[in-house]
Amino acid sequence: MEGAGPYGELTPASRKFLHDRFNGFGMWIIPFTNVHPSGIGFESPNAFSEDHLENLKEYARISHEQGAKAVIQLAHAGVHADKSMTRGNGVWGPSELSYFGAREMTDAEVHEIVHSFAYATELAIRAGLDGVEIHGANGWLIQQFVSATYNHRTDHWGGTMEKRFNFPLAIIDAVDKVRKKYTRPDFIVGYRFSPEELGADGLTMKETLALVDRLVEKPLQYIHISLWNFYKKVRRGGDQNVTRMEAVHNRINGRVPFIGVGDLFAEENGLKAFKTGWADFLTVGGSVELNPHLVQMIKNGKEDEVQSEFD
Repeated sequence: MEGAGPYGELTPASRKFLHDRFNGFGMWIIPFTNVHPSGIGFESPNAFSEDHLENLKEYARISHEQGAKAVIQLAHAGVHADKSMTRGNGVWGPSELSYFGAREMTDAEVHEIVHSFAYATELAIRAGLDGVEIHGANGWLIQQFVSATYNHRTDHWGGTMEKRFNFPLAIIDAVDKVRKKYTRPDFIVGYRFSPEELGADGLTMKETLALVDRLVEKPLQYIHISLWNFYKKVRRGGDQNVTRMEAVHNRINGRVPFIGVGDLFAEENGLKAFKTGWADFLTVGGSVELNPHLVQMIKNGKEDEVQSEFD
């Protein structure tokens, strides 16, 4: 999170940056928010203590003042956590990975993290946020459990592809249970994933599409892919003539809304991507960083003034 303080708090710089930044958008996905102290990898918002409630309320206010729904991205860095920031917990991973200085989580600790996602959801509801996005992308803990590169377990949480899916599916169930506890069927629950990884044991499109089959069975309001480029084609485990976006879109087959992303800086790029029909919604990040009033610029016919490259 740009400008987050050492305890994940909003700073004057972050408040200034976020002011009027996403006016005109339907939803703001508040980035990487820590659900447990063992998962802190960098300065970012926190949602694992009652002490964090007021900060979360401010995120909700900032978003609602601009007319956008506020969905907070719940995450744990796993083996990519910073030992100096994990408050004495060291570095946790699905399996022991000495390269990262990570030790294998016990079964009890896995259950503890599942509960942490649920508790963070409870804080989000109490803070007035509109939903949560379960962050299963970008190599963080949830993706580590799904990936054979990181997950060498042979218990309930690993050993086969289906067992590697148990961790994210348990988190979704725990989050949904909190939503039901508060009688909030309107509370949004999304899931973000990365479709492929490098390396011999890295995720392939075959595994990702199998995971998608399981995700669409859950009470999710959307699935959100993480891509550097909207048009990148499948690398392994599928038809290499097809883009990853199209492959996932076809597998979902309209069963749940699908959010696409990937280097859509300029307005014409976003329009072209949307017209492919591969995504129900598009997300933008860098374009909003560069253009504080992006939607208004497009509405007012100033597309030629939209900045699309960082200096």
